[in-house]
Amino acid sequence: MNSIGEACNELKKQYDACFNTWFSEHFLKGSTNDSMCEPIFKVYQQCVKRAMKENRIDIHEVEKDLLGTEHERKIPSNKS
Repeated sequence: MNSIGEACNELKKQYDACFNTWFSEHFLKGSTNDSMCEPIFKVYQQCVKRAMKENRIDIHEVEKDLLGTEHERKIPSNKS
């Protein structure tokens, strides 16, 4: 699966590879220290935030819990 921004795809691949290594070689063996992937995660996170801004995606809109509320079936307003 690609990232939200095409420019972030390579960073996502690098982070996914790091996470998979950490998960299989550290977490499953009892180590919960996930700092090994933190540097690439931060760079990837910044790229995703930039892509969201470029695509006018508000992080607060993404984080809203709408399922099961009165807002679930409302058509989103067109913010330009």
